[in-house]
Amino acid sequence: MTLTASAGRAADILSRPVSINGLKVANRIAMAPMTRQFSPGGVPGEDVVSYYARRAAAGVGLIVTEGTYVDHASAGDSDRIPRFHGEEQLAGWARVAEAVRAAGGAILPQLWHIGMVRAPGRPPFADAVPVGPSGLRVDGTEGEGRAMTRQDLDDVIGAFARAAADAERIGFHGVELHGAHGYLIDQFLWSRTNRRTDAYGGDPVARTRFAAEVVAAVREAVSPTFPVVLRYSQWKMNAYDERLADTPEQLEAILTPLSEAGVDAFHASTRRYWDPAFDGSDLNLAGWTKKLTGKPVITVGSVGLNEEFTGSFQGRGSSVRGIEDLLDRLERDEFDLVAVGRALLQDPEWAAKVLSGRFTDLSPYDAESLKSLS
Repeated sequence: MTLTASAGRAADILSRPVSINGLKVANRIAMAPMTRQFSPGGVPGEDVVSYYARRAAAGVGLIVTEGTYVDHASAGDSDRIPRFHGEEQLAGWARVAEAVRAAGGAILPQLWHIGMVRAPGRPPFADAVPVGPSGLRVDGTEGEGRAMTRQDLDDVIGAFARAAADAERIGFHGVELHGAHGYLIDQFLWSRTNRRTDAYGGDPVARTRFAAEVVAAVREAVSPTFPVVLRYSQWKMNAYDERLADTPEQLEAILTPLSEAGVDAFHASTRRYWDPAFDGSDLNLAGWTKKLTGKPVITVGSVGLNEEFTGSFQGRGSSVRGIEDLLDRLERDEFDLVAVGRALLQDPEWAAKVLSGRFTDLSPYDAESLKSLS
């Protein structure tokens, strides 16, 4: 796939504005959430402010921040990943939001609880016991934690709602709820990790109940036109071929309650955006999500690169990949926004270069870029 073939089309297709509830996004380019661990004490500093603002200034229409922990002791497992609670932490995030606004972009914090991925004794709260729907790890084995009680459910739902209200108060444009990759919300959605026999387990609709209650509580905590986005995936960390749904009908059973609970847009996480989600159709997961819900959808997965992200864990980079097929899908409205991850990590100017047709100026991805906050 050539790079120059897209030069005459990219600006026309990617520069179209799009609306998510009350938010008008200037173009179709989003920054994907990527965990960076550059926030000691959970506080995003001036380097984090500059990191996001640079990308907004260079033409990214919508920024979704790295995952940030909600106010629940077992929500995370690192003291260098930002938190979305606490006076100092929220003051740092307010500076991030202000800088992105000043640069002309829109920004959503990604609100996160990792559930049973947490190992006991880890920071930021070493005494916190890992919790999940059934106390099971992503591989389905017994973990060193416990199944959530009714009080646990209420506490976590309340933590997400408070974080969303704080996001609106300090100047963000909306929120994204992390319901993907085998973390807490996804642990409820997935049959391997959700073995509950109460109202929160069983068939796909019952397994969706916790996520829907999080969405409803967040929706209630913010203004009616404050966008609520939900990120979900088929794959899980270290279980890349696993699936929430094997058919469009199964996917619809999961997405419909979430849409009805108040999701304004979905962020369908895949490793490669060009992969079909189901046999018999070229639609990717985002395309099926839009078809089934009618809501705006963000696609993601190796945009602008030939190799998927898993190679980064072994220090591998990736060559540049053309986006002509991506533009084709956008042109026929298969999805609404395109989230760019490693390509934007490598090059803060990626959006500006693509929007102006400077494809030959794009850089291959070097995994060394993970080690700095440029």
